[in-house]
Formats: sequence, C-alpha cells, structure tokens
Amino acid sequence: MSPTPDIPGELVPRNSDHEIWLKTHVARLCGMDHERFPGSQPVSFGTKDLDKLESQDYWVCEKSDGVRVLMLIQTDLDTNAQAVFLIDRHNTYRVQTGLFFPHHENPMMPLRNTILDGELVLDEDPATHQVTLRFLAFDCLVVDDQNVMSRTLDKRYGRLKEWFYKPYSKMIFDHPHVAQSQPFQVAVKDISFSYHVEKVFNVDIPALQHGNDGLIYTCVNTPYVPGTDQNILKWKPPSENSIDFKLVLRFPPMPGHPSESDYSQKPIFGLHVWCGDERGVPRYEPFDVMYVDDLEWEKIKLSGEQIDDRIVEVHWDPAKAHWRMMRFREDKPNGNHRNVVENIIQSIADGVEKDALLARSNNIRNAWKARQGQPPHQPPPQSSSRPPPQSEYPPPQSHYPHPPLPSGGTRLPPAPELTQVPEVEIRYGPISTSKWSKVSGPKMVLGMYR
Repeated sequence: MSPTPDIPGELVPRNSDHEIWLKTHVARLCGMDHERFPGSQPVSFGTKDLDKLESQDYWVCEKSDGVRVLMLIQTDLDTNAQAVFLIDRHNTYRVQTGLFFPHHENPMMPLRNTILDGELVLDEDPATHQVTLRFLAFDCLVVDDQNVMSRTLDKRYGRLKEWFYKPYSKMIFDHPHVAQSQPFQVAVKDISFSYHVEKVFNVDIPALQHGNDGLIYTCVNTPYVPGTDQNILKWKPPSENSIDFKLVLRFPPMPGHPSESDYSQKPIFGLHVWCGDERGVPRYEPFDVMYVDDLEWEKIKLSGEQIDDRIVEVHWDPAKAHWRMMRFREDKPNGNHRNVVENIIQSIADGVEKDALLARSNNIRNAWKARQGQPPHQPPPQSSSRPPPQSEYPPPQSHYPHPPLPSGGTRLPPAPELTQVPEVEIRYGPISTSKWSKVSGPKMVLGMYR
C-alpha cells in the first residue's frame, strides 16, 4: 500500500464560529437541509452490476489509494477575496494558503464559490524518487456559484474542466512561479468509457505514480447524490475487498488471579461493527474476530503502540477462512456502518474477478452503441487476458494534464485541448498513535478480562 498523505493546512477550530459559518455556507451552496459531509459514497461492485454496466452508460477510472477530500473555494463577492479549504470525511476544514483560482471569463477576477470532489495522493517519480502531493479532482458539486449537482456526470465533468481547470492551468503556464508557493499540485483525473476498462488496467494504472485501490464506475446520466449513491460502484478483486471495524482486545485472566488480565498473552482480537450514533455517541456491536499469528503479535508488542479501540482495515482470507489485518485507518473516526459491512460481505461472496469484467466489455460496448444508434463493435480475435497491441490505444501522454513544477526557468507546456470524454502486497500499514484511541468499555466481557 502507498503511504497515506497528511492533509495540509491549518485546522479550523471545531465548533468555532468560523467552522459553523463554513458548514452553513456549504449546506446552502449544495441546497442541503443538514450540515454533514456532502460527498457521495460508492457501493461495492457485485455480479448483478455487470448487467447495470450493460444497461446504462457508465464512466470508469482507477480508484487511487489516497485520502478523500472536498475542496471549497470560498469567494467574498464584495471584496473578491478568495479562501481555499479542504474538507475531510470527518467534516473538518483546513485552510490552504498559496492557492488562487482565476475566473473562466476574466482571469483577473477570482473564481467564485466552488466545491470540488477529489482525493489527495502522494506521487513518487520513479526516476528521481521525488514525492509530490497532488489533489486529483474527479467531480464537482458547485462551480462559480452555480450548483451543478442535479446535472449529469458528463455535464459536471465538462464544467470541472472548462470553468475550473482550464483557466487555472493557463495561469500556471503564464506564471510558472505561482506553482512554487502552492501546498499541492492540482490535476483532473482521467476518466474513460466503461467499455474501455482494459485500457484502464493496461495503460492508466501502470502509469500511476501512486497506489491503486481498484476501479470506480460512475453512472453518466444521474445527479450527484450526497451520502451513499447506488449509481457509483467500487470494484476490487473479491480477495481485496476490505472492511473497516473497530479493533477491541480481550485479554485472558492471569493464572491464579482471575481478577487481573494477563497482558503478556495474546488476546482475542475482536472486530466490532459500527451501528450508528446513539445520542451523539458511536454504538458498536461485536461482529467477528481477526486472526493474528504469534510472530505478528510479537511485532505488535515490540512496537509499544496501543492498538485497542482503533479502526482497522481487514480483508477476508478464503484459504484460511478468517479476517486478516491490512492497516489502521487513522483517517476514519468510525468503522464501516453495519449496512455497509453487509453489502461488502455480499460483494466478497458475489465478487467479480478481473477476467469476468474484461470478458463483458464487448457486450457493454455494443449495448452503449445501440443506445446511440451506432453499429456494434467487433473485437479483435485476441485473448482478453493479454495486453492489447499498443496501437489499439492512443499514445499515453502525461498521466496528469497539470503542467509540472518549473525547473531552471523552462517554460511549461500549455494545457491540453479538451475532448468530450478524455481517454481517459505486504498489506500492513505502520502502527501509529490514533487521534481517537482510548481504552474504554467494560472490564469483563464474556467472562474474559481486558
């Protein structure tokens, strides 16, 4: 797994007047009657979703292994002062400095209120090993004071490219020194037609400079929906589907001293599922246990870090029939909700392998063309498991249309012309101190002391 980037910027104090105003401002821009995180969330991909890809138009892109954030560009229309914030999934806000986004009609004026959906990734150049923090935008909720959530994805993506990215990219090209003060680079994510998934596997993903965590399919003809959206599908190989639980340790009693816990022994690694909040307090229920072998337990003890009451990401090992640890999720205050867990488990049981996804591509293409009144496509006589000839796809350009940071005064290339649709494991993470970690709960559970 690639390292998880830290979100830059100064944290807006929780429950401060500033944060309350920002949340009210975002809710108003999005037309929401609540002040929760307005981002959409995908559902896990299952066998039935192959029919959905065939019956509806979807776009597909790689799912980056990064941190999901929204970008808020807040502009005071009286003073034309512009402020930029990143909003994480905890609905906390961080002020960004060194960024400016010009207006698409008059670059001397600031872009007005805008909310973008994207993710932060750490890209490592394979030649120089230089690490660069990037924000990859893939959708938008509001652009230049206009709410576009009710519009279809193709319209939203076009607005993202034309109104947000194109004038910004030109500004960087005309004034390359501006990029030096930015806390991160900005780019727009490549998106392809759903039947070009082979290109995503064979061209896009190998060109990445950050980790990949599967695919995201998004329906073209549906609006942007805050919260869980049944029209956004997250695909992973069944063996890599993961779930976030709260890890709760249960230690056996000391021999001869049943009232004391024996912390030298390996505990039971309980996985508790989040069942929502009750009067503002997260409610968890026991779900299952995680398997940790003796060597792993010794490494955990040597680390000296507390792991109790932390959010842990696990995957199901079908060979051993138990849950295995992947990493701790310091970016999440709670595990997956019980309903989400049930859906993911169904996806694990009813998962779709890569070969099955590729084998369906021609049918998906023909169905798409039929909806547009075009003749069906005849695929070349080759195995879907082999990479296609390079000539089948256009020569890959830079994965990011964003011009690189200037070096030695070299003039940067112009932004690429826009098209309607761009053609677009050791699994253990480091153990670190959790912001939300605390030992809690009853001392005795099921006859065992913690």
